[in-house]
Amino acid sequence: MGELKSREKYNELVALLQQAGDEWVVPGPVMSDDDVAEGFRNLTHILQSALYSHQEFDPQRPVFNRIVSPTRSFTGDNSDAVYFETPVAPGNEYIVRGNIAGAVYTSFTMEAGASDGSYATHTSGVLNDTEMDIAADGSYEIRLGGPAADRNWLEIPADGGRITTRHYFEFPWSSSASQTLHVPISIEAVTKVPAPPRWNDERVSAALQRVINHVRTKTVDSVAPSEDTPIPFVSRIPNELPQPVVPGNMAFAAFDAAYAMAPYLIGDDEALV
Repeated sequence: MGELKSREKYNELVALLQQAGDEWVVPGPVMSDDDVAEGFRNLTHILQSALYSHQEFDPQRPVFNRIVSPTRSFTGDNSDAVYFETPVAPGNEYIVRGNIAGAVYTSFTMEAGASDGSYATHTSGVLNDTEMDIAADGSYEIRLGGPAADRNWLEIPADGGRITTRHYFEFPWSSSASQTLHVPISIEAVTKVPAPPRWNDERVSAALQRVINHVRTKTVDSVAPSEDTPIPFVSRIPNELPQPVVPGNMAFAAFDAAYAMAPYLIGDDEALV
């Protein structure tokens, strides 16, 4: 038996985690030891996401998975939102069925350049609930890819590889931490496909490569914002929000929304409200 490609990829993943721990989880300005320790928690949450969502990516047989959860948080999060992702492929057509479940905003964004687990290069399209026909009970049905339509449809461009969904709520409690809030959503390919091939060395290697790509592009290959090139919607002053900005086609952004963010600084006897 020759050397397995899957063993090579597994060893590459282990080496990448070591590299990320040494080069990416490092002290920054005004960071404590606990902050650095939390960096390892963040790194393992990224790994968790890679294994949970990207290892088994199959655009012929897609499944919606939660991106962040009460026990997994990375890149961006929101206590009043639920997010899902699923792989799609150009040339395919899919039917998505779901229910807004009381959300005040529901959208589907097309992430370009993300078919191999890598960080998306840009957002190439969006469909939100104002462009969807929603029944009185909150249910809807939309199409991804296939023949164009004025409503209930989102194009899959040649570089499209992943869908991100956003479900924003205005409950007096955290929707993202809820164990009882259920956002029904399903996806199926219009063209029926045969049973998936058996897992062999080639298929396992490709799956591990997606895990590697996901971890690498979110850690050691990521570029920290430059002090000389500020991000328009990001404040560096604690407790002071900038003017909200529409992000354009920035990857993993809803370009039908406006963004503003800032660090916060509170005392032991203060609360963030």
